[in-house]
Amino acid sequence: MGFDIDKYTARTKRLCWDDLDLSAFSRQPLGEEVLGCLRYMHDVEFHTACYLRDLLVTPAHADPEVTAFLAMWAYEEYWHGEALAAVLEVHGDTAGASRVATLRAGLGWRDRLRPLVMTLAGWADGSRLVALQMAWGMLNESLTQAGYQLLAERAEHPVLAELLERIVRQEALHLGFYSSQARSRLEGDGATQRFVRRWLSRLWQPVGSGLMPPAETEALYGYLLKGSGAAERCRRMDRRLASLPGLAGLDLVTKALGKYLEPAGSAPQAGAGEPLLSLAG
Repeated sequence: MGFDIDKYTARTKRLCWDDLDLSAFSRQPLGEEVLGCLRYMHDVEFHTACYLRDLLVTPAHADPEVTAFLAMWAYEEYWHGEALAAVLEVHGDTAGASRVATLRAGLGWRDRLRPLVMTLAGWADGSRLVALQMAWGMLNESLTQAGYQLLAERAEHPVLAELLERIVRQEALHLGFYSSQARSRLEGDGATQRFVRRWLSRLWQPVGSGLMPPAETEALYGYLLKGSGAAERCRRMDRRLASLPGLAGLDLVTKALGKYLEPAGSAPQAGAGEPLLSLAG
């Protein structure tokens, strides 16, 4: 069954947390490892606007169903960032617009060049690039959703767990859209399958890699994946990708994050730095 874009746009809404007792964090503050994860996730959520920019300079902008989704997706991701900012602010952290301004001021030449690279790639490969964007988005949403679930489990804080569960429910819809789009664009098209397979395997990195300092990326995935069950979650994400036409056997998540898993994996690490071809986060 395909993704119902009309139903999704009709139900899109701001994430609500006004009913949650954020003062509980003053009485039961989060540990530094959890706060580090929240800072990382906060920054990635607010970076969605930049990912949106990169998507809209490609042929994706000509598809009304894709653009309808992207408008709602960016809106929901913005409020995810605001929700995480509210938790950070209770802990005395700088969050929201002032933190985002500092982050964006520090973005280097790769960020400035990326829209041009995406535009040129769109001219060269058109519909195949959109299929890559959708598969990439599916993989990133899978990892994002798992990250929030793992953080809720590790933190063991009831208010944070409820907030993250609300975010996860919206992320699940995002995952559903990307999955449906990727499947429909790959089905029965061997050339597109080979294109997507080639560039995913060469360029994909875990969410936030390159945007965030390497030490913070190491800290996030090291904390989230050090417990039991993490390896199976990675395999589950790889199986989801493998279910798409032509993408079996890549095992990108396990290869990229294997060093954090228990028992320690021998898979190669993701490369340092963010690829120029960076898609939905």
